[in-house]
Amino acid sequence: MTREAFYHFRQAAPLDTFRELDRVMLTADIATDDGATMPAGSEGVVLSVYRDGVACVVEFAEPVSALATVPSAALRLVARAAA
Repeated sequence: MTREAFYHFRQAAPLDTFRELDRVMLTADIATDDGATMPAGSEGVVLSVYRDGVACVVEFAEPVSALATVPSAALRLVARAAA
């Protein structure tokens, strides 16, 4: 099954939670999984959502390329992923 087909058949998330591939922005400085600091305002893409939206793994490209596990309270939706 292709990745596109998987996303097509996945269960829709409630509107108040983030979904995989949503574009998000940090509302506070956070530490990445490698220990670097991502400043508030950095944009990234949600790769995974944990515990019904309590936290998300987000991939950032700038200012440094990094992954971070971010509490949902520290994220703001920029663009919803295409369904």
